[in-house]
Amino acid sequence: MIPYEVILKKRNGEKLSKEEIEFMVMGYVKGEIPDYQMAAFLMAIYFRHMDEEERAILTEIMARSGDMIDLSEIGEKIVDKHSSGGVGDKTTLVVAPLVASVGVPIAKMSGRALGHTGGTIDKLESIPGFKTSLSLEEFINNVKKYGIAIAGQTANLAPADKKIYALRDATATVDEISLIASSIMSKKLAGGADAFVLDVKAGSGAFMKTIKDAKELAKAMVGIGKAHGKDTVALITNMEEPLGIYVGNSLEVLEAIEFLKGNYDEKFYELCIEISSYMVKLSGKMDEKEAKTALVENLKSGKALEKFRDLVRAQGGDERVVDDPWKYLPISSETTEIKSERSGYVKDIDTEKVGIASILLGAGRVNKEDTIDPSVGIKVLKKIGDKVEKGEPIAIIYTSKKSRVDEAVEMIKEAYVITEEPVEKLPMIHEVVT
Repeated sequence: MIPYEVILKKRNGEKLSKEEIEFMVMGYVKGEIPDYQMAAFLMAIYFRHMDEEERAILTEIMARSGDMIDLSEIGEKIVDKHSSGGVGDKTTLVVAPLVASVGVPIAKMSGRALGHTGGTIDKLESIPGFKTSLSLEEFINNVKKYGIAIAGQTANLAPADKKIYALRDATATVDEISLIASSIMSKKLAGGADAFVLDVKAGSGAFMKTIKDAKELAKAMVGIGKAHGKDTVALITNMEEPLGIYVGNSLEVLEAIEFLKGNYDEKFYELCIEISSYMVKLSGKMDEKEAKTALVENLKSGKALEKFRDLVRAQGGDERVVDDPWKYLPISSETTEIKSERSGYVKDIDTEKVGIASILLGAGRVNKEDTIDPSVGIKVLKKIGDKVEKGEPIAIIYTSKKSRVDEAVEMIKEAYVITEEPVEKLPMIHEVVT
């Protein structure tokens, strides 16, 4: 077998065998196949696509290219949650302690921010002392003792995906459904969970800009999960506006803590309860209705908040942040109000621009090596459908000396479209794919 034959076969739209896919992927990982041939192979997939079986095979090969984490020692069914990325997405910080509070163990590996979307690990590291780099033994012991652990991904988790993704990024082959789905699901399979709830975002702040594309990705990922014997559900959710109220690392931790104390944005509440109830359902402990009842009760009673405290304490963080986040989280005291230049109703928010504005302030990274400032970010005061008067604040930015304040202000102003006619508020959840 030679690379030319496999590239030609896929270029002609033919189905590839497991041996052919493995030959290309592992040959590239080992350095036996050069960049230019792998780039041609990826471009052939980009234009000719893969069917469900090919996707499942590609995912498995990438997952098995490195460590396959074994969580069986925990002794219970592990349900993982994944988001395709959005602006202000601090869902894991709420959902993980909420689900753990009803007795479903959470063993979650999360990533860092890159581009206009935030990363759970960066957010948790804004808690003073919080340790996200855990050995597998520490990770499993925390889950067994506290019912919850959230750590950064190991260096050798799906290395084939890391190498192939870097090449996709350089060859304009990132946005192909089979390649996106296999990239995400390879890391999920390698992470050792038994079932997955996927939050696939659609809109201006998401990687999938339309509901149609998000649905296609959701179906592809659910198909891959089921092909590997994993119960998988995907929710297609709205990312036409920032999620919740805050964008930025410490600010999003603050919002998660406030949520667990009962102070929450209604749409964000709807999303967290839906994701949590599906996770509990897939664990087999309760049906969806029982799960919702238990989750709401634990939110009201403070049991979910105490589980967040357990997480912080177990991973070396300063648990005083739970009681007084404004005091113990690094949040900038330098703020600037951004005011509306006209009266009317918020028609649209270019959410990607809001995400980029947060990067200009220092809350995100463009390159993997960039340093994040946990103290800066944005408070979103007006959402789609809200009435606004001229001169009324639409957002507040939290800044530092390094923040590119003028550019960020301009970017947020550009993001908002205000019209004279009333505008309907958007639904949070578009569809559930099972």
